[in-house]
Amino acid sequence: MELQRATTALIVIDMQRDFCAPGGYAAHAGLDVARLAAPIASIRRMLHAARRAGLLIVHTREGHRSDLSDCPPEKLRRSASAGAAIGSSGPLGRLLVRGEVGHDFIDGLRPEPGEPVVDKPGYGAFHQTDLAQILAGRGVTTLVLCGVTTEVCVHSTLREAVDRGFRCFTVGDACAASNPALHEAALAMIGVEGGIFGSVVRADDVVAALTPEASST
Repeated sequence: MELQRATTALIVIDMQRDFCAPGGYAAHAGLDVARLAAPIASIRRMLHAARRAGLLIVHTREGHRSDLSDCPPEKLRRSASAGAAIGSSGPLGRLLVRGEVGHDFIDGLRPEPGEPVVDKPGYGAFHQTDLAQILAGRGVTTLVLCGVTTEVCVHSTLREAVDRGFRCFTVGDACAASNPALHEAALAMIGVEGGIFGSVVRADDVVAALTPEASST
């Protein structure tokens, strides 16, 4: 695995309390938050390596305005059907609402000063956000993707990125789904047709590519 540090960005997707902590949106929807929190250690190792290498690191959060004006009625209906109506009250505040405790990042993966945070109302990180402008401003052509959930927000962002011409690496052991079968299926889709959605790699591969001894500089 080779990474050109000047043109590569690490995208950490939705590592929020609403998805990775008890009492948040995912827990209300009946998802296994312990599984969703499982990649934390792998993501933390990549963040450490990426920071030392000077990579652009972008963190995303899914959530909506307090008046839910940016939440489509159909998305609101789906969340209610799952038992986790967006905007309803929970132990971590209103579910998937910006500014609430649940909407914020888990303590172990908080952004450092200068690392952009992209607040997104949809599943994909490019939809109604300035992510494309952030990446273009730094000349980024390669994305390393990790976070939750593999089959929804990670895959939606991956597909958006591929359509925009980015070279993409999805870090399989730094992503998670509540259902392991969905995680495996989502990763399997990436490599079909010669890697139609890029490549699946491991966190160790990313860390190795970003160490001072790596040849990709």
